[in-house]
Amino acid sequence: MTSSVQEKSSGSVHHKQNPGQLNSVQLNIVTLINMERAVETGSLSDSMYMMDNSIGGKGQGTSSLETVCKQGQVLNWIVRPLDMEKRPDGTWPPMPKINNITFLDTELGDEEDVAERKIFTELKIYGMPDRMRDPFTPVYYYWAGTVLSTAKPGVHRYRLVMELEQDRKKEKLYLNTAIHPSIRILGV
Repeated sequence: MTSSVQEKSSGSVHHKQNPGQLNSVQLNIVTLINMERAVETGSLSDSMYMMDNSIGGKGQGTSSLETVCKQGQVLNWIVRPLDMEKRPDGTWPPMPKINNITFLDTELGDEEDVAERKIFTELKIYGMPDRMRDPFTPVYYYWAGTVLSTAKPGVHRYRLVMELEQDRKKEKLYLNTAIHPSIRILGV
C-alpha cells in the first residue's frame, strides 16, 4: 500500500508516491549480551541489557525496553558482547549476532503470533569490518529499518532471535527473547 502526499506549488497539486523519511534522527537500540552467562544457562534472561537514545522510552538497561519512535523514523538495532577485549592468549571473545527480528501481534493477546501488518521498510542485517580481529568479521552486527509512515501508532512488541558464538566451538547457539521488548510508534 503506497501513501500519497499532496504538495501545492504555484497553484498546481503534485502527488508524491513515497513521502520518504519523516524524521531524520535515527534511533539506536543497543543490546549488550553477557555471552558466558547466556551460553551457560541457554537463555537470554538475566544476560541481555538493552538501551536506546529515544526520548520517553522505558526499561533502560533491561530486556523489556520500550523505544519511543515516530512514523518515518529509522531504527538501528545494535548488538555487542559485554566482553570485547582481546584475551591474553591472543583470542577474541565470542560474538553475538541478531539472526531475526519478528514483530508480534499484540491485538490477539497471543504473544507468539507474528504480526501480519507490515511495520517497517526492509528490515535487514548490516555489519562493519573489524580489521583488528579479522577483515571479514564485523565489529558488531546491526539491523536497520524505517518505520513506515502508515504504521499504526501504538505499542508493537517484537522478538529478537540471537545467534551466539560459543567459546572454542564451531556450533552456534540460537536463543529467543523470553521477555519481549517493544517500540511505541507515535503518529506524525
